[in-house]
Amino acid sequence: MTMNGTYGGARSIDEVLLQLDDAVAEARMASSRLGYFAALYRMVTRKVKDGIAQGFFEDGPRMERLDVTFANRYLDALNLHLHGGRPTCCWALSFEAARNPRLLILQHLLLGMNAHINYDLGIAAAETSPGAELGSLYTDFNKINAILAGLVGSVVDEIQELSPWIRLLDKIDIKAEFAVINFSMMKARDCAWNVAERLALGDNASDAAYLYQLGNEVAFLGGKVADPSFWLNLGLSVIRSRESGDIPRIIDVLGGTDTDIVPPIRHAV
Repeated sequence: MTMNGTYGGARSIDEVLLQLDDAVAEARMASSRLGYFAALYRMVTRKVKDGIAQGFFEDGPRMERLDVTFANRYLDALNLHLHGGRPTCCWALSFEAARNPRLLILQHLLLGMNAHINYDLGIAAAETSPGAELGSLYTDFNKINAILAGLVGSVVDEIQELSPWIRLLDKIDIKAEFAVINFSMMKARDCAWNVAERLALGDNASDAAYLYQLGNEVAFLGGKVADPSFWLNLGLSVIRSRESGDIPRIIDVLGGTDTDIVPPIRHAV
């Protein structure tokens, strides 16, 4: 079974969550590793929604607009991949890697985070607060990054049940726990804000070339996540030998759901 749902075009954070529910449920039934990032991202979106409701952000309505714009970039890319289109190269790398059983669960997650934060987040920020408005977004931009960064710090704990030797990462490479090569949330945050500042200038004539180059740079970094050095790959193979191969179970754990409860599929129209 393959995934064939229709995604993208969400108009509210609740619609984003419904589509992520569907993507997770469909991936689980198809035993697709595409569900790993979708499950984790659904947890992020729920935290953002809770933060808006609790007044965590300076401007709740604006944060919802940012969240929806940000999420739609992932959902649109997923939809292109599922229906024969060609998403941005950094997303294509992440989606195509889902077919590779040799990668760690953590590598699959980092490939999604790399494309979504290093590429999508700055674009979404500039679209939400164009031009001179961008500066007022900075505080809330950092707050949503704090939520994203919290995942990096907790994801190893969450998947330890599935990958008993995952803690060996920091023995293989001191930075590997957060990178498997060189993924850094601080660098990703700064990169995303630099992208937002560049795009907020609104020079459409050069934006396309800039984004093409950015996509290639982010894909290059993703390639290092998927295929790091020879020696690091040897160490990762040891960890991989003890990882669970039960894809639906992995999706459940990453999404924090009960294995007996699978949300119904409500394909977007």
